[in-house]
Amino acid sequence: MYKTYQLKERGIYRTVHKRLNEYTDNLEDKGGLKKFSNDSIQLLFIRFKNKEINRQEFLNIFDENRKKAENEFSNYVDNQFKNEGYRVAVKIEYLSIVFNPTKTNLISQPIVLYETRNKVIKPEILSTGNWETSSETSSESTDKNDKKIARNESFHVKSATGYEILNIKSIVFKELTLLILCCVALLASVLMLYIFTIKNLIKQQKQIEVLHTVVDNISHEFKTPLATLKIASKTLKKNLNPETLPLIDRQISRLEDLLLQLHKGDIISETARTRPEDWGFFVQDLAFTYPENQFKLQNDISGELSFDKNLMETIIKNLCENSVKYGASAVNIRVFLQKQFLEINVSDNGEGIPKNEIKNVFEKFYRIQSNNIHNTKGLGLGLYFVKKIVEKYKGKIEINSRIKKGTTFKIHMPYEN
Repeated sequence: MYKTYQLKERGIYRTVHKRLNEYTDNLEDKGGLKKFSNDSIQLLFIRFKNKEINRQEFLNIFDENRKKAENEFSNYVDNQFKNEGYRVAVKIEYLSIVFNPTKTNLISQPIVLYETRNKVIKPEILSTGNWETSSETSSESTDKNDKKIARNESFHVKSATGYEILNIKSIVFKELTLLILCCVALLASVLMLYIFTIKNLIKQQKQIEVLHTVVDNISHEFKTPLATLKIASKTLKKNLNPETLPLIDRQISRLEDLLLQLHKGDIISETARTRPEDWGFFVQDLAFTYPENQFKLQNDISGELSFDKNLMETIIKNLCENSVKYGASAVNIRVFLQKQFLEINVSDNGEGIPKNEIKNVFEKFYRIQSNNIHNTKGLGLGLYFVKKIVEKYKGKIEINSRIKKGTTFKIHMPYEN
C-alpha cells in the first residue's frame, strides 16, 4: 500500500508539473510584470545597483506586481485542475541577481515574483532557470582625450518555480479506497484465521491437560485403595477380622468409581452423595492403612450432604496422608456445618510448612524440599487435587502452619440444605 501510495503521488505530481511548466515558461507575458520588458527589468536592476532606489523600494516594486498578478495567476492555476479537484499552490521567485563584472549578489534572500492565493508550505521544485540580461551604458568622464566611457551592465539571474498539491493525501487515499478496503478485508481475514488457530490450539492444549490430569488423578487415587486392599489381604491370611471385609468392599467400590471417572474423562465427576457415616469410614480406612498413626474424627454432620462421597473421601485422605508423610503422629479431623458452609478442618502435629512454601503447596507436582532433597515419596498431586475439588464447589482453603508444631487445613465450601 505504501509503494502504491508513492506511485500514485508521483503520477499526480507529474501531471501537475507538465501543465504548469507550459504556463510558467511564458508567465512574464501573462502576469503582473507584463509591463516590464527585459530592458525595463535590466533598468530596474541597474537603478538598484547604482543606489538610485533603496532596497525597500526595489522590493516594493516586485511586491506590488506580485499582488496585481495574484488573482489572475491563482484563477488560471485553479481552473487548470478544477476537474481533478487538486488544490495547487505555486510560487515563482528570484533566488539570486548577480552583477557580473563584480560578481556581487544584489539580494540577500529570494524575491517572490508570483504566488497563488494558496501558499506553498513544502514545495516540490518545478524548475530552476538561469538567464542573463546585459546592456551598455555610457557616461561623461574627464580624461586627457575627453571621451565618453562605455560600461557593461550585465546581470546573471537565477530563478526557481516551486509548487505543492495541498490536498494530495486525500486525493490519493480517495483513489486507493478500493485497494485499502481489500487490504483491510485481507488483514481482517488473516487476523480472524490467526485468532481461530490460537483458540483451536488453546482448546487442544486444554484437552491434553485434562487428559494428563485425569491420568495423574487416577494413578494417584489408585494408590490408597490398592495399599488398603494389600494390607487387608495380609490380615485375612492371619485371621478374619469383621471390619476387614467391609473395608475391602469400600475400596473395591472406590476403585470402580475411579474407573468410571477414567471412562468419563472427568477427574472430579460426581457419583454418590455423602452420608453421615461415610466420614467415619474414611477415617477407619486411614487408621487401617496407617496403624502406627492416630486419627481422631469429630463428626457433627447428622444428615446426607449433596457433596460427592468420593470427592470428600479424596479431600480427607489426601490431607491426612500428607500429614503422615511429613512426620505427623496424630491427625485430628473435624467436619461440621456452619451457617451455609461445610467446614472441614484437618490439623496435625507434623513438621509444619515454611512460610515461603505455603503459596506453592497446591501447585501440580510441587513438593516441599529440604536442602533441595525430597524427604518423602509422592508425586506432588495430593494437595493439587484437594484444591481442584474445593474450587469445583466454589469454596476456599486456608493453611495455618508452624515449624515443628504442626499444620491446620481449613476448608469452607458453600452449602444449602
